[in-house]
Order: sequence, then structure tokens, then C-alpha cells
Amino acid sequence: MPQQDQRVEVDGRTLKISSLDKVMYPETGTTKAEVLSYYAQVSPVLLPHLADRAVTRIRWPNGTAEGRFFEKNLPSGAPDWLHSVSVPARASGGGDTITYPVVDDLATLTYLANLGSLELHVHQWRVGRNGQPKNPDRLVIDLDPGAPAGLHECSRVALLVRAKLDDLGLPSAPVTSGSKGLHLYAALPGRKNADEVRDLAQEIAQELSREHKDLVLWKMTKSLRPGKVLLDWSQNTRSKTTITPYSLRGRDAPYVAAPRTWREIEDGAKTDGALQQCDLEQVLRRIEESGDIFGDQLTS
Repeated sequence: MPQQDQRVEVDGRTLKISSLDKVMYPETGTTKAEVLSYYAQVSPVLLPHLADRAVTRIRWPNGTAEGRFFEKNLPSGAPDWLHSVSVPARASGGGDTITYPVVDDLATLTYLANLGSLELHVHQWRVGRNGQPKNPDRLVIDLDPGAPAGLHECSRVALLVRAKLDDLGLPSAPVTSGSKGLHLYAALPGRKNADEVRDLAQEIAQELSREHKDLVLWKMTKSLRPGKVLLDWSQNTRSKTTITPYSLRGRDAPYVAAPRTWREIEDGAKTDGALQQCDLEQVLRRIEESGDIFGDQLTS
């Protein structure tokens, strides 16, 4: 028989949880109960990277076999204890605002996951107490392979990007995206605004495209994509978001945006097939063994 709705206590908050036996990932039969369990187990390493960031969700209320939709504003009917922040919709600060949830505790994370919010996307900036975006505290470059290129080529390019960032004195950390490619993050001291960070990322992408024309692209021209790796620098703009490390992806199977070690990327650059995307269970094992390698690498 289907599991009934139930009320649970999470961090002192009472939540209504529904349809725990609903299949969210058809390929593996992964249920909502398993999704909620994953987010509960991963919360100690996930929540610090969501703190003070406006969170956009992609929701699959009936699982990834059916439709999805993006959600920025706080859901209607959200509990009154859920923290939120109203951020100007435009970089100029005028006009409309968007009221985002602030995912700063397990209760909020559980509430959103129960709504089918499989993917959690964030900006590279955090929000101040006045609701105004601060300067970005990290830079991100999305390494997007054009078939037949894959993670092997992405790994090769990631090492090239790392060298550029090392020259700038910026520690970096790789994340397999849970989709096709890699995300590469660099910690920033917060002295540059979003436009300046975007320009820096674009400059790195352009330099590598000139130096490695056979492998790297910085322009998003589709006809040039096959066999090369696009360095998408645009996700550093104030309005763009990126899947947060440790978030699930809305694929057929429960793949995760999984932090990786540089040793894994180096192995992936040497041998095609040495680096693969990680699923939910693999990520939980990695956290149990090594903790938050993403944050550790950005602060090392």
C-alpha cells in the first residue's frame, strides 16, 4: 500500500512529508524517501555552501520521468519559520524583487526536497543583511564537452584552467557536474564585483582558447562544439546560477554534483574512462571517508 502522509520533527520544526514511496528516479527506482534521506545525510557538508545564498530550485513534483519547472520565489504556503531574503531582480537595484528561501538548516532543506526540489542552484555571491548581493566569494567555470569529447577531455582542460588560477594565487576545486562535464571553482577574497569576476573568467577562457585551439572554446557557437570543451565563463554574472556542490541532478538516475580531488582529475586526464559521474550512494560514501573535500580544497 502507498505510504501515507506523515508529520515529522526536523530540528524542532514540524513538517508534513508526503508520498514517500513516489519514484523520483525511474531508472533506479529511487523514491522520495531516499531523496529526503540523502539530503539529510549530506546536510552537514551541503548547508555551509548554501548559507546566505539565494537558492533557485528546479522541481520535479512527480519525478524526473515527468515535467519540471524552475522556482525562484518562496513557495506559496511556505511555513512562517522559513527564512527568506528579498533581492532586487536587476543589478541596478531598482524595480521588482525576488523573495528567495534561505536554506540555512535541515528543516528548510527537507521542506524543499519534499516539494520535489531535486536541484538547488545558487549564485556565486552571498546576500547581506540588507538583501543586497555582496561581491562574489568564488569564481566558477563550467567545462561543457561537445560530443565525442567527454570527461577525459574535460579533465585535460581542467588542469589547464587550474594552472591559470594557480598563477593568480587562487586555490581551486573541481566538481563533476552530475550531467556531462565539470565545474571548476576558485575562492575569491570578495574584492571584485560580479562584472569584474565575469571578465576575469572570460579572460582565462579566451587565453586557453587561443593557446589550445584544438581542444578549448570560449565562444558558445554550436557549430564549433564537436570534440571540444566549452569554457562557460558566463555563470559569474550577477543573474546566473550554478548547481551547488552536493546537489542532486534531475536525470534518469540520481547523479550528484560531486566534489572531486585533483588526483582524480589528473587520472582522468591520463586515461579515458578513469573519471565518471557520481551517484547518490557514491557521494555518501565519499563524505563518510573524506568529509567536505570541496570546502577543504578552496581553503587550503
